[in-house]
Amino acid sequence: MMTDPISDMLARIKNACRRYFEAVDVPSSKIKTGILRVLEKEGYINGFKEVLIGDRKFLRVDLRYYEGKPVINMLNRVSKPSCRVYSKLKKINPVYNGFGIYVLSTSRGIMSDAEAKESNVGGEILCKVF
Repeated sequence: MMTDPISDMLARIKNACRRYFEAVDVPSSKIKTGILRVLEKEGYINGFKEVLIGDRKFLRVDLRYYEGKPVINMLNRVSKPSCRVYSKLKKINPVYNGFGIYVLSTSRGIMSDAEAKESNVGGEILCKVF
């Protein structure tokens, strides 16, 4: 049994980027799909699709590289099962002077920090991407 599936997904993506894999498979769930949708929209991954391996659903993530280097330099979990991190809209600071993003779980779904500011909602900070 996995205690933190989101951290597992982020670790798989980070490790695959370090080894220059084209794609990586992660077990499927709604929250992981939401996080990957934000990463795709912000340009950190090429895309993802749901595949069936055996009798289980997986998400195949196509990683993005620019001039031979991974686009994702840092991928950290902020809110953990042991210590949840919630933030109001006004307390969300830019990541690396606006070069990175936070992925938030809000009442309106999973979105980036820029989308959350446009929608005027705060929420749980899931991860930080740069």
